Amino acid sequence: MEYLSKNLGLYNLHMIKNDNFKQTIVRVTFRGKENKDEITIRNFLESMIVYSSKKYNTRRKMLLKEEELYSAIIYSDSNRIGNFYETSFGLISLDDKYTEKGNFEKALEFFIDMIKHPNVSDGKFDSKSFNIIMNKVVLYLTSKKEDKDSYSIERLYEEMGKDSPISYRDGYIEDLNSITRESLFNYYKKFVEESDIDIYVVGAIDFEVIDPMIRKYFKPNTYRKRKDGFIIEHKKRRLKKIKVIEHDNIAQSKLNLGFKMYNMSIREKEYPLVLYNIILGGGSDSKLFKEVREEKSLCYYIYSVCNDYDSTMRISAGISKDSFNECLKIINKDVKDMEKGLFTDEDLEKAKEIYISYLNNIYDSEENIINMYSTIGLLGTDDIETRKKKIKTVTKDDIISVAKKISLDTIYLLEGVK
Repeated sequence: MEYLSKNLGLYNLHMIKNDNFKQTIVRVTFRGKENKDEITIRNFLESMIVYSSKKYNTRRKMLLKEEELYSAIIYSDSNRIGNFYETSFGLISLDDKYTEKGNFEKALEFFIDMIKHPNVSDGKFDSKSFNIIMNKVVLYLTSKKEDKDSYSIERLYEEMGKDSPISYRDGYIEDLNSITRESLFNYYKKFVEESDIDIYVVGAIDFEVIDPMIRKYFKPNTYRKRKDGFIIEHKKRRLKKIKVIEHDNIAQSKLNLGFKMYNMSIREKEYPLVLYNIILGGGSDSKLFKEVREEKSLCYYIYSVCNDYDSTMRISAGISKDSFNECLKIINKDVKDMEKGLFTDEDLEKAKEIYISYLNNIYDSEENIINMYSTIGLLGTDDIETRKKKIKTVTKDDIISVAKKISLDTIYLLEGVK
């Protein structure tokens, strides 16, 4: 695998050559400082852009064009990374040797044109497409509470983060009233002009072909301001933990514990924290799974997950209503045991093996490869081969050190009344 990055002034071009794939993925990522008031309209815009374009002004025309390009796939995705948003548009296209000469360039032209020329007339987005997307967004936002797992996690972060980006949802139904076809186009111009832009291309590519091809079709009207400060830092530990219990007409209660990390470096998150999470709640060999689920049968599922950008850890479990107190007691014990170093050398070596296996699997997915290079670019983390070497040097004391920098902040229970 070969990697080449170029700063082209208004955007960065990242080219990754990997001959193991029959398709090429192009991802154009727009990134900027998160603003709660813009989340709903930005996600609305994301859906509008991939639904239709100026040239292919109906969904049917878009799909027929994708089919004509040997079933090219257009997709989009939005995430929050710490203090910033990240909205991406992607193209998946078969290599020319599996289709016909020039097919990839045609697909790229179609894809970039979709981003550059949305379905707009007289300064307004197309009314038919707008109404269709509006109905979809309304349905999505109003039905979110039906997914009790996602809802309970959202509620945890709302209580845990308050006005911090940690607490932000991916859309608010009350904000839809202010979105018009005209305001959406005005936001589109702001979005393109003010976002940092990175383009990733991965596949069996030739750098000398891809570079001028991207330059030919992608000429954004933007002013580039490279930004820092992606990571959310927590200053003071909460003296009194927040405990929130809500009720719902469900059988299985949803328990979520929110932890904050304090004064933890990128390198600590990149190495000992990863192993800490694997040992604590990262799989079926973890302390939480063995003790809470297998030995005590107190939950239907349980796991822990860390967010490096938010400097948080979450422990989630599906439990019965009556097992809340005992389940919480054992979870707290397991977390404290990690601080005391009450895990074996075998646990540590097993966690290292699991992580190295995960790193090897990154090579199997073009999306994972892009995500890896994106993280390297934003946080300055190491590449895969360096990580494989350094993870082997992590000691028990390193893990104990990061364990002491993690503190329980919020307990949220969505209690089932059935």
